[in-house]
Amino acid sequence: MHRAVLILFTLSLSLWLPQGNAAVVVSSSRVWSAQDYTRLTLESKKAIHHNMFNLSNPDRLVIDLEGVSLGKTLKDLSTLIGNDDPYIKNIRVGRFKPGVVRLVLDLKAEVKPQLFVLKPVAEYGYRLVLDVYPAHPVDPLMALIEQPKASVNETGDAATATSHPAEKTPATSEDEQSMAQNTSIDESGRTIPSTSRNLSEMRARTLIIAIDAGHGGEDPGARGRHGSREKNVTLAIARKVKKLVDDEPNMRGVLIRDGDYFIPLIGRVAKARKMNADLFISIHADAFIKANAKGSSVFALSEHGATSSAARWLAKKENEADLIGGVNIAVKDPYLARTLLDLSQTATISDSMKLAKQVLHELGDINDLHRGRVEQAGFAVLKSPDIPSILVETAFISNPTEERRLNDNNYQMKLAKAILTGIKHYFAQNPALSKPKVAQID
Repeated sequence: MHRAVLILFTLSLSLWLPQGNAAVVVSSSRVWSAQDYTRLTLESKKAIHHNMFNLSNPDRLVIDLEGVSLGKTLKDLSTLIGNDDPYIKNIRVGRFKPGVVRLVLDLKAEVKPQLFVLKPVAEYGYRLVLDVYPAHPVDPLMALIEQPKASVNETGDAATATSHPAEKTPATSEDEQSMAQNTSIDESGRTIPSTSRNLSEMRARTLIIAIDAGHGGEDPGARGRHGSREKNVTLAIARKVKKLVDDEPNMRGVLIRDGDYFIPLIGRVAKARKMNADLFISIHADAFIKANAKGSSVFALSEHGATSSAARWLAKKENEADLIGGVNIAVKDPYLARTLLDLSQTATISDSMKLAKQVLHELGDINDLHRGRVEQAGFAVLKSPDIPSILVETAFISNPTEERRLNDNNYQMKLAKAILTGIKHYFAQNPALSKPKVAQID
């Protein structure tokens, strides 16, 4: 009798275990929370079969994982969700039925989730990735208009601006008149500001500088000999650049990434364009196989191939960020596609070269230059058809001496000041407001 029961149990077990008679083990899990979206990653040696659906009243997201072992990594998922996560309130994990582990995400708001599998790349195995986007994302332009300029603390870092009404930048009479004239009323009687006309009013007096901290989240970028990560260094420098830009009376800085999370390369371009940015500055910290490589570099886009084998190699490495960071290739965004298809960039590249030369000159005052000229290559993050865009390699994080400097608060501020001075010299010779305004892509 006992033998018969054992045989039946073994047969039933084989029906739900994956091939190889071993449940898939989730080796690690990570959560990246940001206002843009929240990402949950489950990593394993084998791909995880899955199913996802929504429940309402209250709003929940349910994910069934097939043939997965319910181990400590999954059981501890709830500890990764912070109270400040904008979209996920809590995660509950349990065995739903033989062979199926169920995740239930209690939500704070209506969301648009994406669930997809990434194949092994770099240091990662298979990754099951859940991206939780807001169903009604905040308009980045309106957020900029309402956001006060960043305050400054004693270390030179930009303090986080709050949205508390008492702390908003007070409107001038001209601002109030503009807001009053540029509004519409929806069906419920609410007053809605006109984004496009507010933008025109804002641009009449303000230059918008998009500041892109390279890498982030699942994509750490280069690593220094002493453990520094490029994504952390670039964000620290980007925040200082924003602080300095915000200190200028006629400029506002916009951080493309203001936290430790991943944004696809062309998504960075799209965000800058939605903000109608006047310039796009992408900040990086280079790495090379030889520890003695040193110096700062500035790059612009090329229509005709790279200016050197090193520039070509670097562009290829930077463009692989999407593979490591993890892009859902099943989603086709027509806005991004049309951005990439617009190849009439000759005038924009010319302006990018002028900006790059100014910034490179200023960097030469505080650091050695890796090369004495601006280089060009096919960097995907620089492919905006209408915004002068440059990529700044601040220093070699793979060089122990430069790695120490890159982690020094005062040196980061020197780099930020050099970038700002280059920007100001560029605008002095190329007044942005005299240029015809480019229509937005619908």
